[in-house]
Amino acid sequence: MLNVSNLAKTYPGSKHNGAVVAVDDVSFEVPEGTLFTLLGPSGCGKTTALRCVAGLEQPDGGEIAVAGRLLFSSERGICLPANARGLGMVFQSYAIWPHMNVFDNVAFPLAVAPRRQRRSKPQIKEHVERALALVRLDGLSDRPATDLSGGQQQRLALARALVSEPPLLLLDEPLSNLDAKLREEMRFELKRLQHEVGITTVFVTHDQAEALVLSDAIAVMQRGRMEQVGSPREIYQQPASRFVADFIGAANLIEGRVEQRAADGLYTVEAPAGALLAAFPAELAAGTGVTVVVRPEHVLVRPADPSAANGWRGIVSAQAFLGDSVEHVIQVGELELRARGSPALAVPPGAEVSLSFADGSCLLLPVQS
Repeated sequence: MLNVSNLAKTYPGSKHNGAVVAVDDVSFEVPEGTLFTLLGPSGCGKTTALRCVAGLEQPDGGEIAVAGRLLFSSERGICLPANARGLGMVFQSYAIWPHMNVFDNVAFPLAVAPRRQRRSKPQIKEHVERALALVRLDGLSDRPATDLSGGQQQRLALARALVSEPPLLLLDEPLSNLDAKLREEMRFELKRLQHEVGITTVFVTHDQAEALVLSDAIAVMQRGRMEQVGSPREIYQQPASRFVADFIGAANLIEGRVEQRAADGLYTVEAPAGALLAAFPAELAAGTGVTVVVRPEHVLVRPADPSAANGWRGIVSAQAFLGDSVEHVIQVGELELRARGSPALAVPPGAEVSLSFADGSCLLLPVQS
C-alpha cells in the first residue's frame, strides 16, 4: 500500500552549525490495512518522514507511492502538493476549527473539495454522520468544537481525517496532549477504530507503550535512520542493537565476555558478578565482548541464601510499589539491576537478596552493535 524508498531529507545549517540530516536513506513498506509505527526519541526523524509522506515537506531524494500512485520521485521529478495527495492526517495539536461546530469541522474537507469531486449536501451529511458514529461522537454534531473534552477533540480530528475515506491515514503523536488515563483509553479506542475501518495507517510516537499496544509493525529510528523494523513482540524480545534494547521498555544491560558455547544456541557469559547463560543465533568466538540484555520482569529476587555457594547476590538500594508489581533497584558490586515482580514480595532497602534469571530470558548483543 505505502512504499517509501531511499527517502532523504537534510535541513541547511546555520552560521554556527552544519547541515542537519533529518532522514537518511529510509525505506519501508506498509501493507494494506495495517498500522505501522515510526518510533524514536525527539529529533530522530520520524515526524519529518511522516511530513514527507503527507507532502508538508519536500524530500531531497527517494520515492513515495501509495497504492501504486507516485506522490514523490526525485528521479522522475514528481512532487504532488499535499492537497492533491488525498491522505488523511491528524496533528499533535488536533487543529480543530474553534469557530465551527462538530458537524462543520468534520464536513470541512468535503466542503472544500474541488468542484468536480464535491459531494451533494445530502451525501456530505451522510458521510459526516457515518464518521461521527465511527468515533462515537454521534449526537454531538451541533455542539461547538470548543465545548468538547480533550479526548472528544481528538476523536473529532480523527473523524475529520476519515470522512473523505482516504487510502492512507497519518497520525502525528495524536495522543500526546491527553492525560495519562485518557491516553490509555484512547490507545484501545484508536486500535478498535483502525481495525474496524481497516484503513492503512502510519503512526508517529515517542511513547514505547503506545507503539507496543497499537502497532502491527514498528520501525525504531535513531539519527534519521531505521535501527530495526519488526512486530512489537520481535522488537521487545529480540532487539537488534543496544539502542533498541535500551529504548524499548526497561532493560538491564550487563557487559561481559563469551566463555563458551552451551547447548541450544546458548552461550556461557562471564560477567563481573558471575556467569550466566544467554542466547544468540549466530556463532560467537570465546572471548568476544558482549552485552547481555535482561528485562526487569525476568530478574528473579528472593531472600539471600547463605548456603548457596554460587549465584548472584546484591543489596536492595530502592523499592517502588507500582500497584500490579513491585520494582527493586539492586546493587550488585558496581552494577545496578532493576527487577520487577509480584507485589507480594517487597524487600526493604538495605536487605541482601539472591538473584537469578528466568530460563531463556537473557539475550546477547555483540559489543560493536
